[in-house]
Amino acid sequence: MASNTIRPRAWVDGDIATLKMLLTHPMETGLRKDKKSGTVIPAHYIETIKVEHNGKMVLDGVLGPAVSKNPFIQCKFKGAKSGDSLTISWTDNKGDSDSKEVKIG
Repeated sequence: MASNTIRPRAWVDGDIATLKMLLTHPMETGLRKDKKSGTVIPAHYIETIKVEHNGKMVLDGVLGPAVSKNPFIQCKFKGAKSGDSLTISWTDNKGDSDSKEVKIG
């Protein structure tokens, strides 16, 4: 399991909550070659990302190899208030994963 790969910020404005997160991940397509050796760099990318607000799914996304390295993802949803809990998790094509819980500010 990877660790410290999710850098989230969450806040609420009125009845709309905003979550911005930076995911640290190489996001390799499997098409690039190593410049020194000439060998193909194996595919390694995030496949799924999920965000739960107090146990209720608010984002269930599927990513792929076309997404850039260290992707930035933002979502907005209704029904949150300051102090609520968000759980963010991702898994990649090699079985690695990470998750983080953050409180809405």
